[in-house]
Amino acid sequence: MKFRKKPVVVEAFQWTVDKVPDWWRVRSDVNIDISSGDALIPTLEGLMRASVGDYIIQGIKGEIYPCKPDI
Repeated sequence: MKFRKKPVVVEAFQWTVDKVPDWWRVRSDVNIDISSGDALIPTLEGLMRASVGDYIIQGIKGEIYPCKPDI
C-alpha cells in the first residue's frame, strides 16, 4: 500500500545559543550545557542533544526536537 503524508508547517530556528525566538525562551524543560553550548532537549524518544548549528523544530502540538542541518 502507499500513503501520502500531509505536509505540515512548523516553526524552526538554527541553534546559536544567543539568538532564539520567543517561544523558545519560555521553555523550562530544556537545559543548556554551558561548556559546549549544546541544548539538551527532552523529546518523546528521550533526551536529545542539539549542537550549535543544528535546527530546533517545534511541532504542531508544541513538541520540540533537534534536526541536523543536512536533513
